[in-house]
Amino acid sequence: MSGGTVSGGTVSGGAGDTAALIEKAESWLDQDPDEETRKELEALISGARKGQADAVAGLHSRFDSRLEFGTAGLRGELAAGPNRMNRVLVSQAAAGLAAFLLGREQNPSVVIGYDGRKNSRIFAQDTAELMAGAGVRAILLPRLLPTPVLAFAVRYLNASGGVMVTASHNPPNDNGYKVYLGGADEGSQIVPPSDAQIEAAILKVAAGLRVPDLPRSDNYQVAGEEILDEYVRRTVSTLAPAESSPKFVYTAMHGVGWETASRVFEAAGFEAPTVVKEQIEPDPKFPTVAFPNPEEPGALDLAFRTATEVGAEFIIANDPDADRLGIAIPENGGWRRLTGNEVGSLLGLRIAQRLEREAESVAAVGGDSASCAGQALACSIVSSPALAEVARQYHLDFSETLTGFKWVSRVPCLAFGYEEALGYLVDPKKVRDKDGISAAAEFLSLAAELKSRNQTIADHLLAFAEKFGAFASGQISIRVSDLSEIPRMMASFRSNPPTAIGEFKVERIDDFANGYGDFPPSDILRIALEGGSRVIIRPSGTEPKLKVYLDAHCADGSPSERIETARSRIAALDAALRPVLGRS
Repeated sequence: MSGGTVSGGTVSGGAGDTAALIEKAESWLDQDPDEETRKELEALISGARKGQADAVAGLHSRFDSRLEFGTAGLRGELAAGPNRMNRVLVSQAAAGLAAFLLGREQNPSVVIGYDGRKNSRIFAQDTAELMAGAGVRAILLPRLLPTPVLAFAVRYLNASGGVMVTASHNPPNDNGYKVYLGGADEGSQIVPPSDAQIEAAILKVAAGLRVPDLPRSDNYQVAGEEILDEYVRRTVSTLAPAESSPKFVYTAMHGVGWETASRVFEAAGFEAPTVVKEQIEPDPKFPTVAFPNPEEPGALDLAFRTATEVGAEFIIANDPDADRLGIAIPENGGWRRLTGNEVGSLLGLRIAQRLEREAESVAAVGGDSASCAGQALACSIVSSPALAEVARQYHLDFSETLTGFKWVSRVPCLAFGYEEALGYLVDPKKVRDKDGISAAAEFLSLAAELKSRNQTIADHLLAFAEKFGAFASGQISIRVSDLSEIPRMMASFRSNPPTAIGEFKVERIDDFANGYGDFPPSDILRIALEGGSRVIIRPSGTEPKLKVYLDAHCADGSPSERIETARSRIAALDAALRPVLGRS
């Protein structure tokens, strides 16, 4: 073989390059305790020795790079090698995180949770043993539980850190390692510079220590039921008394949400929902959905069918680790999933109204009538402008953040935060991350209150449009096979900025490349259009996609006319942008 690279199932590259690659793989194999990934890697090594193109390509894919410890920790496909999720990588991550925590405080502690995905419990067990072996007090949650319960446990136990083994709504053969920090971070997900410091500690372990040589101990604790009990109690304590009990359908999307959600619903006084039986129990294969995400087309089809059969008033869906919430309502004889922006706006309004009532109650007994002053509503920059209008009318502070709940949860004096990708935080005192179960309970409480007044969620959306104007949103995702396409597309927009998008004139373009306002440098373009519409363009932080967010607003006409006009503007923007983006 002559010099070159591995691409498309063919091999070019010197024998020396392949020999070095095989040596890397053998070194990894030598420390891998997992029989499944060992067999996989042994087969690839054997094939590479025989010059098989696919085997060499497979080794390059696994060993030419490494999963970076970033956004919320680690996430990737289950397989052998440093560019995949496996017991070697997780062990190195656990040892590196332990070293980071030990360098941060004298007697650190960590609480560890896991969901129902393949290897989640194994990764959590490895983490507990390695943390304990390193001298970190380790507390393992008693069984598979939702991500919000782990995030709650970090605060409840006053832990130095937390680890949740989950890939959330990723495809079935993925898993992940999400990290939270206590102390000054108050149980939020990691942000810079902590992520880079943890990554450096992990790389130091990977470079200098073999996994079998890492100290382990079974001297870790297994948490009792009081953590889940207290999570349920605190969730219910924020809800208004149930005035009625709506008829709804619930799906756990083959995840771990049902046990906790059902306890919350029961404790709050609501009648049990009709469940989507095929999706209610944890199943790492996710057999009924192509992609276990309530946002994805087809993911709620079984819930729609079940809701139609029983005459439900709406649908509540959690993603597999229950940190996200999907809602669907009847419309035109079928079902429509509400956008994350619609749900976020309604929940934000509900929290704002609660704060206003609390301020009035304080004033009524002679206290400061401005007691809710300084409290903030917040959302990510790509979420709808609707929440800003709610905050303005209710005299609350408002903050926009970079995408990712690690930023939303850190807004000072936060009362409510959300991001358009179905993530909502309704009780920042309890949890500092998106919480699909608490949000579901709050939404259910809203629906019950509306039902007691003979109103529906659809009626409430009309009332929102009447008070604040109608806001509509859309999204275009451009998936690429070559990651270099994304910077080329962003560069094209910057070098040839549009003066109009379809019928909408461009009023202003905000380029975040060198920072903008309080935002650090970010690869984001925000295009303000006449009439209050806007377009935001950015690369995805977790997938090979360019994401384009569309927002429109209308305050003229009746509420239904406003909604229709805003939606038509989104459709016009979508139609105008797709040819520009190379997608018809």
